[in-house]
Amino acid sequence: MAASSVFESSGDRFIATELARGPWDPDAQHGGAPAALLMRAFERHDDDSGLMLARVTYELLRPVPLGELSVACSVLRPGRRVKLLEGSITTPDGTEVVRARALRVAAAGVSAGADGQVPAGPDEGVPNAFENRGVAMFPSDAMEIKFVAGQFYELGPSTAWFRLRVPLVAGEEPSGLQRLAAAADFPNGIATEVPWSEYVFINADLTIYIERQPVGEWICLDARMRVVDGGAGFSEAVLYDREGRVGRSLQSLYVAPR
Repeated sequence: MAASSVFESSGDRFIATELARGPWDPDAQHGGAPAALLMRAFERHDDDSGLMLARVTYELLRPVPLGELSVACSVLRPGRRVKLLEGSITTPDGTEVVRARALRVAAAGVSAGADGQVPAGPDEGVPNAFENRGVAMFPSDAMEIKFVAGQFYELGPSTAWFRLRVPLVAGEEPSGLQRLAAAADFPNGIATEVPWSEYVFINADLTIYIERQPVGEWICLDARMRVVDGGAGFSEAVLYDREGRVGRSLQSLYVAPR
């Protein structure tokens, strides 16, 4: 039977289904899946503090496998105006595969600065052309993607809207921040500057800056990538919902010939 969610809960553990699978290894997850799962943990931990999540940084220590995983979260630095949380995902043998830190801050009481124009909406976009090679994957089966500029496998910047097709965790409605985290790991995939057929370009980390709570099902990425000979690769995206800008995501990349 085909999976109907990215993760299933099993007591205090989670089972990553085939819908979490990424494009680089058939036994490993796309980064958006564990990023969203840890975002869920940060949201639920100390959520009565009155402080908003402003930044989450993920260290993708090892490929995150499909199957059973444990998620842990704790307060690293308490505070009334600024608080730092730490979370991790481990395999059943205790191997840590993702570590993350989340910054909570007191919400601002003022609006200032240019918001920028929202890109054309998903109704004006075209479906993504990602090839899932006959197996279920996060980019093709868990996410609906509509491009309004660029496309998978085309070189250069692109702009695309993302929507979770299925629940992140079975039986739950994904929150706006979970939807944001699920999409925010895609800049290197949708806006590569080197050919998929010749290079791998895998991110070793992900940082999401959150300006406000996203609303609605759709998240837009206005994405671009840069890599310098003798240096490191770098991808970034400005993040939007239908009402305007909600933040930014950043990735450091390992770029190498296949």
